[in-house]
Amino acid sequence: MQLTPFRATYPLLDEVESPKDFFSNVKQDYRKYYASGLFGRFGRPGLYIYSIRKASHVYTGVMGGVAVEDFLEGRIRKHEHTIAEKEAKQLQLLKSRQAAVKPVLLAHEPVPELQAWLERYTQACQPVLAVPFEDKEEEHLIWAVEEPEHIHWLQGIFRQQVPVSYIADGHHRTFTAVEMYQRMKNGEEKEVYSSFFAAFFPFQHIEIFDFNRVVSSLNGHSPATFVAHLSHWFEVAVLQAPSRPSRKFEVTMLLQGQWYLLRWKERVLLEYADKEVLLDAMLLNHKIMAGLLGIEDVRNDKRIYYVEGPKGVKGVAKQVEKHEEAVAFCLYPVQMQEVMKIADLGKVLPPKSTWFEPRMKNGLLVQAYH
Repeated sequence: MQLTPFRATYPLLDEVESPKDFFSNVKQDYRKYYASGLFGRFGRPGLYIYSIRKASHVYTGVMGGVAVEDFLEGRIRKHEHTIAEKEAKQLQLLKSRQAAVKPVLLAHEPVPELQAWLERYTQACQPVLAVPFEDKEEEHLIWAVEEPEHIHWLQGIFRQQVPVSYIADGHHRTFTAVEMYQRMKNGEEKEVYSSFFAAFFPFQHIEIFDFNRVVSSLNGHSPATFVAHLSHWFEVAVLQAPSRPSRKFEVTMLLQGQWYLLRWKERVLLEYADKEVLLDAMLLNHKIMAGLLGIEDVRNDKRIYYVEGPKGVKGVAKQVEKHEEAVAFCLYPVQMQEVMKIADLGKVLPPKSTWFEPRMKNGLLVQAYH
């Protein structure tokens, strides 16, 4: 990876009346906030360390610019398609803001030498920003690495020991950066758009949660006939309490207040024996969403709602309660090795297959083009 230091813009939190509103709105209102004097800029170009600390977990990674050419030449790999409508929206936002307010999250193989250096640096130096988010029970900290010798060392480590990285979160932000580069590469601003804002976290600092589905109707089936149809593909058992699946090829379902455990039958799995990677989301889309519920376009059909894993079974049940005939399916989380293999093959995951942590905040650090 080719890392580029830049002079980041950061919020002057002492001037911000409501941090909650500020971080909620900065994606749209960055230019207004900047014009109001709510942002400062570091004095020298640098790379940055971003750490998110929770009671149960600490995530630490390196932020900076990464060369667009790394994406175009296949060293930064994707695992999902982008949507034209969202592409256009992101592009318009970038043009109006003239800034990237949130980095693309990139995952990479662990580099022990890098992790040891980050630990020493963050223990020896004070963060330039430390922002608690009480509603999330977490603290976000940023260190500015401006010393030339440290910048050169980090650039060397990423150039030599991080040959490939994987987009965990930010496919549309990546598309926008690449599109701007393609438009500007023959113009005077080509250097400005030759890199895009990214945060690199090693695999052990990345968590993949489940991404669950709630469908608002049973496509004309009664609950009893729906369960009967499911038994064609699953071994079906009644659960005594709300539950997530405990392993791959298990699905838990909530229907009419009752939880069920669904295990794919062996003959169903054998149908897909030629697949290099087989995911529960793929099976569910083929057999249940399309075959039973009549949902062909799982990304855009208005009957389907997605509930990210951190919301738990309570979040799933809350979404089900909004609809009279809803059914929910909880999936086992996709594993990082599966994401990597699909990306390495140049293929994509089904829509809404993964929910990655850490979740960085909009506007906590900004790469400004103005």
